[in-house]
Amino acid sequence: MTQAYILTLSCPDRLGLVHAVSGFLLEHGGNIEEAAQYNDHATGLFFMRVQFACGDHDPATLKSRLAAFAEPHQMRWSLHATAEAMKTVLLVSKEGHCLNDLLFRWKSGLLPVDIRAIISNHRDFYQLAASYNVPFHHIPVTAATKAQAEARQYEIIEAEGAELVVLARYMQVLSNDLCTKLAGRAINIHHSFLPSFKGAKPYYQAHDRGVKLIGATAHYVTADLDEGPIIEQDVTRADHTDTVDALTARGRDTESQVLARAVKWHSEHRVLLNGHKTVIFR
Repeated sequence: MTQAYILTLSCPDRLGLVHAVSGFLLEHGGNIEEAAQYNDHATGLFFMRVQFACGDHDPATLKSRLAAFAEPHQMRWSLHATAEAMKTVLLVSKEGHCLNDLLFRWKSGLLPVDIRAIISNHRDFYQLAASYNVPFHHIPVTAATKAQAEARQYEIIEAEGAELVVLARYMQVLSNDLCTKLAGRAINIHHSFLPSFKGAKPYYQAHDRGVKLIGATAHYVTADLDEGPIIEQDVTRADHTDTVDALTARGRDTESQVLARAVKWHSEHRVLLNGHKTVIFR
């Protein structure tokens, strides 16, 4: 039976890589449906994303053949069946706009994810989770219980087989240990256009400075707070008539949209890490 796959890869750039990849797929009965590539001249790296259909081999055989093909090219690669929605766990605190938006997009068929659980350090959204029939885990976090709380969070993430963890306005700083465990598969939404207005109450800071643009940034989580590779950013205009409440409402809309785009691109395997930056094949 023919299946659709997405192959992503990166490796040192050299002549003939596109030809080599397309030749490999042709040799194994793969029909390319979508392809994109990028050469980073600054780092000498090559990036590629290929969506293809194949009925000649099962996934295990394809992965085995790919491993042998990739080794001499020093390729980092992954292969995913498009029919398999990405297993996802959401973390949230007391602001639910991003959570609500992601749940609605998921149930509307707009995000290729499978939301397996919601974890929160507050009880505020257990009814929202129940309305979508998603398990809700309340795990309080204090300075004294942070290590135990994170151990329980990670246990749930692993038990659900989560390939993606989304911090949908989860207002706790993750430990270095948990950041390392979730490297490359945890996305955070920051409530400002980084690097401006870091820290608490960004819209109060923005209002106090009389800004004309406010924004949001979705990035991968790293041990360096709010310094992870950026996936998506956007801004919206503001003026002198805006109150803090008006800025906050407009900012939350932007946060929801930016996070949704980042989650969509990640779940469609369109984001490749390039050091402290990202390559995104939209």
